[in-house]
Amino acid sequence: MREDRSGLVSFAIRPALFSILKAGYSKSQLTRDICAGLTVGVVALPLAMAFAIASGAPPERGLFTAIVAGTLISLLGGSRFQIGGPTGAFVVIVAGIIARHGYEGLVVATLMAGVFLMLMGFFKLGKVLQFIPYPVTTGFTAGIGLYIFSAQIKDLLGLQIGAQPPEFIGKLESCVAGIGTMQDGAIVAGAVTIVAMLLVRRFCPRIPAHIVGIVSSMLVVWLGGFDVETIGSRFGGIPATLPEFSLPHNIPALMATMLPDAVAIALLAGIESLLSAVVADGMTGERHEPSTELVAQGIANIASSLFGGIPATGAIARTATNIRAGAASPVAGIIHAGTLALFMVCLAPLASLIPLASLAGVLCIVAWDMSEVHKFGRLLRAPRSDVFVLVTTFLLTVLVDLTVAVQVGVVLAALLFMRRMSEVGNLRLGGAAEGMNGQLSNVSRAACELSAFCPSSVMIYEIEGPFFFGVAERFLNVLHSLREPPKVIVIRMDNVPTIDATAIHALEAFIARAHKMHIQLVICGLQPRVRRVLDKIGTLGKMADGNLHDDLPAAMHRAENLALSAM
Repeated sequence: MREDRSGLVSFAIRPALFSILKAGYSKSQLTRDICAGLTVGVVALPLAMAFAIASGAPPERGLFTAIVAGTLISLLGGSRFQIGGPTGAFVVIVAGIIARHGYEGLVVATLMAGVFLMLMGFFKLGKVLQFIPYPVTTGFTAGIGLYIFSAQIKDLLGLQIGAQPPEFIGKLESCVAGIGTMQDGAIVAGAVTIVAMLLVRRFCPRIPAHIVGIVSSMLVVWLGGFDVETIGSRFGGIPATLPEFSLPHNIPALMATMLPDAVAIALLAGIESLLSAVVADGMTGERHEPSTELVAQGIANIASSLFGGIPATGAIARTATNIRAGAASPVAGIIHAGTLALFMVCLAPLASLIPLASLAGVLCIVAWDMSEVHKFGRLLRAPRSDVFVLVTTFLLTVLVDLTVAVQVGVVLAALLFMRRMSEVGNLRLGGAAEGMNGQLSNVSRAACELSAFCPSSVMIYEIEGPFFFGVAERFLNVLHSLREPPKVIVIRMDNVPTIDATAIHALEAFIARAHKMHIQLVICGLQPRVRRVLDKIGTLGKMADGNLHDDLPAAMHRAENLALSAM
């Protein structure tokens, strides 16, 4: 479907893969994509299982997600290098949903989130998601990082404490209560994983640190004869079959209940996927298509939920690995998903031997990367409004619920945006405005020069920038702030590109109050777009005849005549 006249809706998507294949796909590009796809597939293997386990799901659900969603995100997405799959961003919310509503509730929430993501793409909301303030996203990721770390303490230390509550404080309390049940083998396995990963990242950054850490841990556990809990002992291993289609039975009954969680999943998936695409653009110089990317993310999440997976989005670390490995097109992402499918079919028993403490060590590194402690610390020195948003979002994510944190964070982002935008509009007063004790800035030089030839009973009032609800309150306060009302007020709007309903209401209230105070209003400089709006809604009809002019000199001449006639 083509774009409508308003430019708001477009059902035409432009997958990056289709554009590349149309332009010509060479053997050298295929070779690069195969190498990159195999590399990122190896990197994604432990992460997919680890994120599923951390979310309270069996490890195969993470693999199903990476296979199904990863394929569709690469096939239909608007980014050339995006790698999709389960990520740490969803751990908190998925764990909470499964604890409250079970896996079926998660499936319904993910289905709904997929539809929301598609609608966001159709309505071109990709640009809007990029306006989410940095303190909000930093608060989310730091809180998620801390939560992920708290969830790994049990397996990292081998604590024998059974199932843990989903809440952050509850997890810490259960770990403290069971501290006496630590197992040496788990501690060794986790420590070896973490140390090996740090060494590889420091000295051999091109080698997948996750794989080195897990393999090192498995060797140490085997050579040392340690008795540790593994994927096989807890979950019964990984099924050697590909995901199968399954439709939940209680979709209508759960839709209303899962709506807040679905919105949170959609927002997180949209934000993280577009952020990952922006990072990829910065590394390669390419440009992604945000609307197409959101539609692809929606389709991928719908498919993931129907094939036994969990929510998916663009994965920044895996996307960066894909680029560094030499990927040439989205074919690399499809090969990455194929690599994981091949592993499930051929090497599933091997995954059963992976110590859970080793996966916990991997997630501890992931949690540290997500928390970005140095950036969090820097933001604490930002303006107080930003610090408030940062700390509020962080604490809600950790102590309450990510769904609540997302909702409050978006509201705070909107309030912060409105406050900042209200400061963009500039109000200038001159002439009789001298009685306002400098509450607003002085009138511009051109208006000041003209006002010098007018009676002191004329006031010039200039509005600059968008005239909307954020400026309307200051606009209405003008008449209340004057010590001695002038005979004539000239409202100059040359630099007002747009006006909203709240500002129109304020302007009409200004006109009515000025009439009661026997003040004549003269308006000048209306831009065509603003003039059409005011004329259509009837505001200009409330003005006295002859008091609407195209430029300031004509308006000042009219104001002078009105002031003289009022004496």
